[in-house]
Amino acid sequence: MKHFFVMTNAWKDVGLVYTHRIVNYIRKAGGSCDYFITVDGNGREVTTEPVIPEHVEVVLVLGGDGTLIHVARSLVERHIPLIGVNLGQLGYLCELEEQSVENALDALMADQYTVEERMMLGGYMVQGQFETGEKLALNDIVIHRVGPLQIVNLKVYVNGEYLYSFAADGIILATPTGSTGYNMSAGGPIVDPKARLILMTPINSHTLNSKSIVIGADDEVVIEIGMRREERDEQVEVSFDGDNSMRLEVGDRIVVHCAQASTAILRLNKMSFLEILRKKMQNYT
Repeated sequence: MKHFFVMTNAWKDVGLVYTHRIVNYIRKAGGSCDYFITVDGNGREVTTEPVIPEHVEVVLVLGGDGTLIHVARSLVERHIPLIGVNLGQLGYLCELEEQSVENALDALMADQYTVEERMMLGGYMVQGQFETGEKLALNDIVIHRVGPLQIVNLKVYVNGEYLYSFAADGIILATPTGSTGYNMSAGGPIVDPKARLILMTPINSHTLNSKSIVIGADDEVVIEIGMRREERDEQVEVSFDGDNSMRLEVGDRIVVHCAQASTAILRLNKMSFLEILRKKMQNYT
């Protein structure tokens, strides 16, 4: 592997110190490397599209898990393998740390790596007779109440069969990769990111028996916004990995399933998922 590209969150890589360090190291070793800034030094997202040469074999993502997730969605059609360099607080997706970059680059250039395919979720909204285009998520799709401090009624269907209804602030539909994100914070299970499952976790449920449910990757989930008030003024917001939010009203639905696209993540570390999880949690506490 000789052809690299760097996608950088300049808000975290102040002065592009690590970006230039990586680019210069690769070029001195005989490889090719250019870079693109995804978020500028003021924390604003860059809206222009990067021009990534066709021969690029891997994209190094500098920032944190959020930056890597954003890059994964933006490059999903290219399906270029990604590896993250963690410049944030706690990163489950970003394998590399600042001090281990050079050794990691040596391993990549020596083709000493493995590739993990991570499933993604696809979802589209049904509003009356109108269907939106499908959007993708690597971590999760979140349906959350908006407006006044009131809960919403959500009806859940799996493969066309009614499952249950519950009152809550919302629900998280997460991939195994996203199990350590919002899903974990809401009390959902942590699963191996290489698994193929869909996790459904209520947010602040007002029903005592509402628990997380794990279903297969081949299942299709429909969440319908039910009525709780005669005014029918309840609204929810749907977000894909925290972005691309849309509003739904009573009677509207969102359809979620495993996407055909996937994200390729490079791995250098031979530690098991449980070892990585233990290390990350110890560092966090």
